Amino acid sequence: MSFTKSAGWLDWHQTPSKPLFQLPKGAVDTHCHVFGPGHEFPFAPERKYTPCDASKEQLFALRDHLGFDKNVIVGASCHGTDNRALVDALIHSHGKARGIATVGRNITDAELNSLHAAGVRGVRFNFIKRLVDFTPKDELMEVAARIAPLGWHIVVYFEAVDLPELWDFFTQLPTIVVVDHMGRPNVSKDINGPEFGLLIRLLSEHENIWTKVTCPERLSMQGPKAIHGELKPYQDVIPFGKLLVERFPNRVLSGTDWPHPNLTDHMPDDGLLVDWIPHIAPTFALQHQLLVDNPNRLYWPLA
Repeated sequence: MSFTKSAGWLDWHQTPSKPLFQLPKGAVDTHCHVFGPGHEFPFAPERKYTPCDASKEQLFALRDHLGFDKNVIVGASCHGTDNRALVDALIHSHGKARGIATVGRNITDAELNSLHAAGVRGVRFNFIKRLVDFTPKDELMEVAARIAPLGWHIVVYFEAVDLPELWDFFTQLPTIVVVDHMGRPNVSKDINGPEFGLLIRLLSEHENIWTKVTCPERLSMQGPKAIHGELKPYQDVIPFGKLLVERFPNRVLSGTDWPHPNLTDHMPDDGLLVDWIPHIAPTFALQHQLLVDNPNRLYWPLA
């Protein structure tokens, strides 16, 4: 089966640079995707976008090029609740990948156990209206109750402006909750203002809530910026990521978001995204917690 990419879709960077920052041994890219390939793993009929193909082989090659040891692969909304592409990538990772699936209330216990055996360790609840249709919160809570005994966690994806209405739901979830992409703050606003302050309060008051300090390329108003002849990565997002890493060092995760779905202005160099990490985690201790200790504790606790 062939698919036509959504209009304006930017393909991932074909020749990413080798990072200047050397990742610590055991580093994990905790947010990346596989798309299709569409002829093998068709995209969902109800999808809101059609991506480029981005295979497991290409993801693993990028992992090795950048210097990561392992991946956490997040099931993409373009595949709906069909997790076959995700499971295939996990099986072929030889234990070097874990997965975040998308499931509905009709999934059977046998199917959940099969996903767990393949390496799935959580589910994602997507609240981005342009990407998914609304799922009733009672259905999501039912899913949460069923995955909790497996030791899985829940990844939540939302816009910062929607956090007030989602607060009660998030704080009632019975598992660890991981907030995608720093809660998508508007980085043109005051870092000490009420919008980002609400995420800080959420993390401060609820020790089961973590966050990914990811996607500066989505949040930046500047993009990569040349300063004194040197390309500096996403300077306007650094204060937000750095605050989270320093304030909640044992509950932060990092990732590339490869192959960067739904970007329309520029496609990031994944090597430059790795070079962004020491700007938000300036010490070896913080880097090791962010890249090694935290993800391995969450995804490979008995390894």
